[in-house]
Amino acid sequence: MASRNDDRFRVKPAPPRNRTEQGSKRFVSQVLKQVSRAGATASGLRGARPSSTFGRGSVAAGIVGQTLSVRARRVVIKSRYVVLKKAGAKSVSTHLRYIERDGVTRDGARGQAYGRDSDAADLKAFEERGRGDRHQFRFIVSVEDAEQLHDLRAYTRDVMQCMATDLETELDWVAVDHWDTDNPHTHVVLRGRASDGKDLVIAPDYMAHGMRIRASEVATEWLGPRTELEIGRGLLREVEQERLTSIDRTLIRQADAGIVDLSERSGDGRRLSLQRARLQRLEVMHLATRLGANRWHLAPDAEDTLIRLGERGDVLRTMHKALRGQQRECVVEASPRDAPIVGRIAAKGLADELNDRAYLVIDGLDGRAHYVRLPAGANISALPLDGIAEVQTRARARGVDQTIADLAQDGAYRTDYHLERLRSQGARHPQTTIDVHVRRLEALRRSGVVERVAEGVWQVPADLVSRGEAHDSRRMDGVVIALRSHLPIERQVCAIGATWLDRQLLHDHRLAGDHGFAATVRQGMQQRATFLQEQGLAEFRGQRVVVARNLLKVLRDRDLDSAARSLCAQTGRAYRPVKDGERVSGVYRRDVQLNSGRFAMLEDGLGFSLVPWNSALEQRVGRTVTAIVRDAKVAWDFDQHRGIAP
Repeated sequence: MASRNDDRFRVKPAPPRNRTEQGSKRFVSQVLKQVSRAGATASGLRGARPSSTFGRGSVAAGIVGQTLSVRARRVVIKSRYVVLKKAGAKSVSTHLRYIERDGVTRDGARGQAYGRDSDAADLKAFEERGRGDRHQFRFIVSVEDAEQLHDLRAYTRDVMQCMATDLETELDWVAVDHWDTDNPHTHVVLRGRASDGKDLVIAPDYMAHGMRIRASEVATEWLGPRTELEIGRGLLREVEQERLTSIDRTLIRQADAGIVDLSERSGDGRRLSLQRARLQRLEVMHLATRLGANRWHLAPDAEDTLIRLGERGDVLRTMHKALRGQQRECVVEASPRDAPIVGRIAAKGLADELNDRAYLVIDGLDGRAHYVRLPAGANISALPLDGIAEVQTRARARGVDQTIADLAQDGAYRTDYHLERLRSQGARHPQTTIDVHVRRLEALRRSGVVERVAEGVWQVPADLVSRGEAHDSRRMDGVVIALRSHLPIERQVCAIGATWLDRQLLHDHRLAGDHGFAATVRQGMQQRATFLQEQGLAEFRGQRVVVARNLLKVLRDRDLDSAARSLCAQTGRAYRPVKDGERVSGVYRRDVQLNSGRFAMLEDGLGFSLVPWNSALEQRVGRTVTAIVRDAKVAWDFDQHRGIAP
């Protein structure tokens, strides 16, 4: 019987599906990611494997540094490959603005970006040229003896010209020199586009080793080889350091199953003496154990421990510099069990300048100084020095979660039942309250905490409150920062507006200590009470201070009226005050920073109103929004068909 072709079984192979959260990736991208994690090994003539042929610079990576000796000048280069689409629209401008910040030059002035042909690079033009780039490279170049370079800009230009030769293309880059640390260094931002218009792809070997070796060659040419005296002094300083040093790396590399045997080593007697001294120091630090006269066993976690000790030392130096000699107990790591940290922002910056990971030093009301690592992408420009901030290291239980749990019947929350209860209780704007709960449930549903079984009906777990806390903690990425006042204590004393000091007076807060920032706040509260007495808003009754009713509202209204008069003169529009519970709509034009906080200016064609600002407005300039203000808090409605945002 003849077979029919249309009955044949045909196998149609297809690419395997990636079921991870990241979605499908190109095979080459996966390879590059794994190479980056593992760290490339020098290739070509100097390595143990053939040179990679992927990307520009693969040939140069195999031949650079063949003439370098142990006396060559040492250079550290940290590199980062940034996919601009994933990094966000503001990533480039934020990074460029940060590296050109104040206080980074030799004399503490603002940094100045430069390029290949200009000492005053136009960062806006550079950002515009790279608007359509797929990716970008960011480097930190740190020469060990950078202070000896008479012209760090010229050195950077030489290094970048060598890179252009190795990569066989012209490079479009800007750089800023930083002299505000113990190790002067240069930030370089390189566009991910070659001169032929194609994406600039740099070979992994060149990224991992070739750039550093090329920069070392240029530094050695500029300063000459290191002398034996310079090498000896550098190693001698490393003996007592509580960080990972070059001596440690040598010992770890030479160790056999964790055992270092100096009796089998031959060569420079001075270097062996320094290694022995370092091992004795590691023994005191409980990172090495002596097995004999010349044998030691290194702790398995010695390298990681030394790295952490080095990072801790850097943090403590940063904190001591920020406190300017003031005595404080320093808290390097905030514990999730700690209470919220409230205090003055004593310092801010990037703990990891390459990856834009920021930090704050908080001079706390508890008499201690706290080093707080911020989540990736945190905008520290909105956190002014000497302002008052509150840091939460753990999520708090939300009242909306407790309400949902209390109203759930047989594990089900129903919006119609909740709405009926609100109406029977005479609640104002009950539908607004329901919308807030629905938005919270939708957020928890996307995380798998609750399940929507029908329109207006959700299945909720019995432990909803605790699971809601865990959900918020994951989103916090460690901490949540709230700016309580952009004004320092000294300016809050006589400010017209509802200040943070007023809230302390109103709630009669008891300060924990008599020293440090707590003493400054106590003195500020006394001066603020005297000022309010002069304004007829407070009076002294013995040691107690009695403030006027609705103090915050009165002060806030005075602040708003003063700002409104100025805005009326600028815009020619009438000011329309917002009453409590009133619904107001308008086009969001701008934000206004007042003594009472940050406010949004909404225009409705006839006039304008000022309502408390919310971070959700950042992407809605020029768009119509609606707000309901109640007790100085605001509920925003960005889309009337989708409910009101809390």
